Amino acid sequence: MKINNQFLTHNDGEHKLLVSTGTSKFNGLIRANSTAGFIIECLENETTEDEIVNKMLQKWDVSEEIARKDVKKMVEQLRQIGAIDE
Repeated sequence: MKINNQFLTHNDGEHKLLVSTGTSKFNGLIRANSTAGFIIECLENETTEDEIVNKMLQKWDVSEEIARKDVKKMVEQLRQIGAIDE
């Protein structure tokens, strides 16, 4: 899975932004905190939820349970707006 081409990502220095190009059912932008931004960044390339969880475990001192919960939540939100190609 990965972010589909109907969305652009941008880092404004403080937040990761996910912007609809206007061709998707979602019309707007998402401003992500550091965790959600990291997940979006991982999704810029083809990946799996397990790979993202493993990257989070390497980057932060967090339990696998919490990392997996965060990834599942963010991926589901992105699916709901049509931002993920599977």
